[in-house]
Amino acid sequence: FMKSISRVSGAPVSFVSYVVGSIASIGGLLFGWDTGQISDLVIMDDFKQRFSQGPPGEKDWTPWIKGLVVSLLSAGAILGAAFGAPVADRFGRKYAISLGCIVYFVALIIQISSEHDWAQIAVGRAVDGFGIGWISATVPLYNSEIMPRQIRGAMVGCYQLCVTLGLLLSYCCCYATHKYGDSGEWRVPIGVGFGYGLILCLGILVCPESPRWLAKKGKFEQAKKVLAFMRGVGQDDKFVNDEYTEIKTEVEKEAEMQEGNSWLDCFSFKHKALYRTLMAVLLQMGQQLTGANYFFYYGATIFAPVELVSDKEDNSYIAQIILGAVNVFTTLPGLYALDKFGRRTCLLVGAAWMTIWLIVFSTAGVCGHDDGNPGNVSDKSIAILMICSACFFILGFASTWGPGVWSSVAELAVPQLRAKQMALATMSNWTWNFNLAFFTSPITDDIHFYYGYVFVGCVVAFFLIVFFFLYETANLDLETVQLMFMDSSVKPWNSAHWVPSGRESRSDLKHDIEYDQNESDFDVAVNDQYQNTNEG
Repeated sequence: FMKSISRVSGAPVSFVSYVVGSIASIGGLLFGWDTGQISDLVIMDDFKQRFSQGPPGEKDWTPWIKGLVVSLLSAGAILGAAFGAPVADRFGRKYAISLGCIVYFVALIIQISSEHDWAQIAVGRAVDGFGIGWISATVPLYNSEIMPRQIRGAMVGCYQLCVTLGLLLSYCCCYATHKYGDSGEWRVPIGVGFGYGLILCLGILVCPESPRWLAKKGKFEQAKKVLAFMRGVGQDDKFVNDEYTEIKTEVEKEAEMQEGNSWLDCFSFKHKALYRTLMAVLLQMGQQLTGANYFFYYGATIFAPVELVSDKEDNSYIAQIILGAVNVFTTLPGLYALDKFGRRTCLLVGAAWMTIWLIVFSTAGVCGHDDGNPGNVSDKSIAILMICSACFFILGFASTWGPGVWSSVAELAVPQLRAKQMALATMSNWTWNFNLAFFTSPITDDIHFYYGYVFVGCVVAFFLIVFFFLYETANLDLETVQLMFMDSSVKPWNSAHWVPSGRESRSDLKHDIEYDQNESDFDVAVNDQYQNTNEG
């Protein structure tokens, strides 16, 4: 099984790498599953009668309580992301993921055992978010450190693919249960999460540990074995030796200099740590402020009046499934594009594309709303246009900003601060996720479809941030990214052309096929540059 390898840009990559990355990425499926289901749960009859406000038979959600129930998962995730980082640094990446799953199981029990108190559901979702946030901070970290660079962008982006798959599966599950007529309507979708969590909790334990974490703990031989295992070749292979040398050199230099590894070091000027922390935080903020979760959290409410099928009760569920399916299938080309065209290009093109379709969606909603109820669209053709524009918007998000942000953030980090900077970035993601989930309901009650123009302004702003401040990290080893940031001559807008000494182009670095078994000029150049930058 280990010997089942393929050649990616000339480099050996074991089939086991894809298996390991896929198992870890189930953490994204949990993210998507619990994010997506609440959109449908809040409109289910049994759920509303048990937990919403008002006299029996006339119960409905107040905007603020609805926003709170929807958003507390995100609030818990902010704390979970911060807590997961020190656990991952101390006990290892894979054990941190498994422990996060245990927290997730506790949260599901709290929710399923709820009877009539919305506060218990809210607490359960907050604990749920704590576990999901913990996992969401450690899974991309693990995949970024263990994957061969030739597939790193795609496999880190696979986390986002699993998020979209979780969203779609939750929509389908809710559609299948929404007519049960009892608590099974909502308890079954929540309970199914146990199965996915168990696969991740146990599956990750049989996967290898991150070679970079092992090296930091002085376990260099184990780290080298993992590198060889992930490529499906012997430990004397040139690619393995190159990666091992780079990791060992970096770790030893850090130990000699006794560089700080505290949270405060994430905001220091050394190695551009502050710059890189802020970029990671901003990118995750931007991923949320595109407005994608406006559709995922409240899509069932937005599209409830649209007559897609004869049974009006099914309309919102069908609309959600359509959006979810588009989200999944359009993420796939994004995984290819990230490594083919680079992170910057994908994010810039995606921002421009999303701006266009947000304008179409918002304008259609504003111009075609029902005069008696501005939150609804009475004209079926306008409603269909809105669903189509939402689908085109999600196509742009899912193939660019969805997976692209996770890949970029994982690669931007200072090596010794990677876990903490990933945690801060993930906390930013969940903070803005919470803000959108909590405030969207009352805001849309006031300004209705004008809300879409807010996201238009945000996407334009983040287009400019990416263009002027984001460095291109595609096809570079994580250790080599460090060298690029230390080169004062490189700027974000020309960073795609930067290569380390000893290479002529990124394609030359990517297609490193011809080599001998001795240390290459590239290895010498990397070691020299590490020495120079550390001395500087």
